[in-house]
Amino acid sequence: MRLTMVFRWFLLLGLMPGGLGTVSAADMRVQNIRLGASDGATRLVLEISGRADFNVFSLDTPRRIVVDLPSLDWPDVSASPEPVGHISGLRFGQFTATQSRLVVDLNAPAIVWRSFMLDPASGFPHRLVVDLKTSSAENFAKQVAADRMAKRAKSLTPSSPSVISPPVISQGPREPNPKPVIVIDAGHGGVDPGATGRKTLEKQVTLAFSKELAQQLRKTGKYDVYLTRSRDIYIPLRQRVNIARKHKADLFISIHADAIKRKNIRGMSIYTLSETASDKEAEALARKENRSDIIVGFDFDDHPPEIANTLIDLSQRLTKNLSVEFANLVVKNARGTTRLLERTHRFAGFRVLKAPDVPSVLIELGFLTNRSDEKQLLSASWRRKIAKSLVKSVNGFFSSSQQVRMTQ
Repeated sequence: MRLTMVFRWFLLLGLMPGGLGTVSAADMRVQNIRLGASDGATRLVLEISGRADFNVFSLDTPRRIVVDLPSLDWPDVSASPEPVGHISGLRFGQFTATQSRLVVDLNAPAIVWRSFMLDPASGFPHRLVVDLKTSSAENFAKQVAADRMAKRAKSLTPSSPSVISPPVISQGPREPNPKPVIVIDAGHGGVDPGATGRKTLEKQVTLAFSKELAQQLRKTGKYDVYLTRSRDIYIPLRQRVNIARKHKADLFISIHADAIKRKNIRGMSIYTLSETASDKEAEALARKENRSDIIVGFDFDDHPPEIANTLIDLSQRLTKNLSVEFANLVVKNARGTTRLLERTHRFAGFRVLKAPDVPSVLIELGFLTNRSDEKQLLSASWRRKIAKSLVKSVNGFFSSSQQVRMTQ
């Protein structure tokens, strides 16, 4: 290794006089993230307020490196360093209730040639160091396969906890329930921030609105209401569907906020399921949202194909018809209350709408890339007003003489 490269690593690690002690796991946080590149190698450094166990593995399609860590507090996404070397982007945050995740996007094949934890020294806390070096596509594919085999072997160990709780395949017969069950899905979360505006992230907007809607629905006393997530945590798309089926939901409402290059575009829209998108914009949005699990490093190879086959069984026409009925009510009651996107009710193949026995809609509250929409999305009074119109739509949906409760 050339002297200049050693010197750059020396600076990146911040080897200067002084030192910091360790802290308890409950107080651990990521204090800083640094990147450095030199001579075909790239270094990632996480400064952490305590020693943390970690696991590093590679995934492809697209190529990325994943670092799993205990539950940690992370800096704001704006603190993410500019991409350098092999790294084209970083995403980080909560992955499960007990686990954090850092996803490193690669702009070219690169493998982890070493990763290690440094004790506090020279004025710096504990540091997790991950070194990447240039690789061929063939060697990267071999590394992915090896990491996958190691992960499977670990999952067979009785003491190894599952990272993602097992999906619900079948919910069985429904029992009589005096109250309709509504599941509200706050889009994105944790390591998956979703769309980005000037001041906020989609995951923050969707959670705030979902909590407001749940509160208003519960106040009516008419419904049993559940949230797929009530805090900043990542939930896989398929698991969101399974949560609705587990609760024997009568209605599933997924909340999102969009981003688009044309900053003058604004307004709320609602989507129901169709394998044929209503327009190119709807198709592009569904394609982007359906990649949520991929970009956070979710490995679909861990799940047998029969699970996916069960979740995409769209044979029940009644479910889709009821979804459309509710969407029409949402558009009717929102008109005059907030700005609506042209052709407000649209169709696309969103994965979270694919429960075969739960009427489901996906609502795009607005565009974070539009200043007026972003201002509304951050307004508590606007959230209350729109949630009130959705409650009115829910009431109309379940009181309609055409509403048929599912009996599967």
